Amino acid sequence: MNRDHGLEAARRADPADVARRIADRRSQLGLTEEVLANQAAMSPSYLRHLLEAGPAFDPGGFVRIAAALRLGYQELLEGRPDAPPGQPDAAPRPQLFHLTEAECWDRIGTHGVGRIALPVDPGPAVFPVNYTVDDGTIVLRTAAQGAATPDDGSPVSFQVDRIDDHLSQGWSVLVLGRARHVGDPDTVEHLRQLPGTTPWAGGSHPLWVRIQPDEITGRRIASSGTPAAAADS
Repeated sequence: MNRDHGLEAARRADPADVARRIADRRSQLGLTEEVLANQAAMSPSYLRHLLEAGPAFDPGGFVRIAAALRLGYQELLEGRPDAPPGQPDAAPRPQLFHLTEAECWDRIGTHGVGRIALPVDPGPAVFPVNYTVDDGTIVLRTAAQGAATPDDGSPVSFQVDRIDDHLSQGWSVLVLGRARHVGDPDTVEHLRQLPGTTPWAGGSHPLWVRIQPDEITGRRIASSGTPAAAADS
């Protein structure tokens, strides 16, 4: 099975069936929704949104959920097949390892592409954005009245990950904090000089937004028998 097949499996999966398997497994393990979200390195509101949207919305998110539930990714999507007597389980189950804050920043790097989640009803709106790092904060540019523009002072979550949903390995970092609009001309000029600040999306992006982290959590995901170095790549 190749990666394309894994993505196709995510598209075929019925969100209601997957949500039911997650609820059943969570109950079996005695996990609250909040604990599961924490172990999967996401906010509870984002977890609830994923359960409604289904695996095709964020396959990597469901890899983390599967690992937190000690299930294989395909097992989560399709249910556990009945193995013939004496045969082992068909797929290795991924394992979750906590990243320290320093390891989280190391993976975030100086710039790249991540996803910002804004607190709107009925669930968080998630947008891919390119970002840069400045003095322990995440900085991005957006349109003044764009869909991905957070209100000044509003709580947001920001996620960066590199996950192979087929191999069930990779890493994920979640930043929780508040968004602040940057208006000082000298600060804006400083930010312009940093790598990764040119928006890859078209249109005007005059507003600079700084996310001041309140909490940073990260997880490394590895399949059984996967060397740590491979999972960190």
